[in-house]
Amino acid sequence: MARVVGRLGVGAAFAGAVSDDLLGRQLLEASAAAGLDTRFIQTLPYPPLLAMVPSSQPPSYFFVGDNSADLHFDPARLPPDGLDALRIAYFGSISLARPPLADRLLALAHELAARGVAIAFDPNMRSAMSEAGYRRRFEALAGLASYIKVSDEDLQLLFPARDQDRALEALRRLAPRAAILYTRGADGMSLLGSGGALEQAALPAAVADTIGCGDASMGGLIASLLKYPARTMAEHLRFAAATAACTAGHAGAYAPDEAMVNAKLTLPSAA
Repeated sequence: MARVVGRLGVGAAFAGAVSDDLLGRQLLEASAAAGLDTRFIQTLPYPPLLAMVPSSQPPSYFFVGDNSADLHFDPARLPPDGLDALRIAYFGSISLARPPLADRLLALAHELAARGVAIAFDPNMRSAMSEAGYRRRFEALAGLASYIKVSDEDLQLLFPARDQDRALEALRRLAPRAAILYTRGADGMSLLGSGGALEQAALPAAVADTIGCGDASMGGLIASLLKYPARTMAEHLRFAAATAACTAGHAGAYAPDEAMVNAKLTLPSAA
């Protein structure tokens, strides 16, 4: 998600730990190439966390990593001047299901929220989230969030006994301050907030695969909010949909630049 925001021309960083090996160096190089502030990345002498993708259609993946570098990330080592400039802190879900890192990240979220930083959260509900403490952390982070991205699949797994409307109501009770980006693949997306709901149809795309589309939509929304605050919420939502459509047209978790996204819609490059 950080790469999406960076490629769209907004100052961004990935805060985490990578392995001190070829894979870790490749992640550092990819982060730098996307324009990310790499001071937030800690390189540690532990093996990498690996994401295995046996199928892209439909998307299927799992993670492998015991005592891997990501688990040793230390928020106390983050650059203070970088934190002072922080406006939105985005938290994914995999790390919140991997103790002991998980509770350190939740503590960081509380600290940042107390400093006035907006919290964004993607509770990407998958089998890894069966870890015993995940539900508690999910509910705590939802309560802090200003922005939440959730897919139809996530919603069904988070609230399995409820239909879509009742599940969204339950999520809103957990996250009363949050604008919720609700994505439904080819059926489009919604932006739900205190003022009601906005709907956006999926934009045309020659789909290569859908891995990364959720991150792309949230990255597009956040980049648009930060870079073009004068846009309407409907324009922010359409930009998010265009970012996801651009990603769907490429294999892997592709991060488009702003020119590519603007070519997908009729928004000007500045508004």
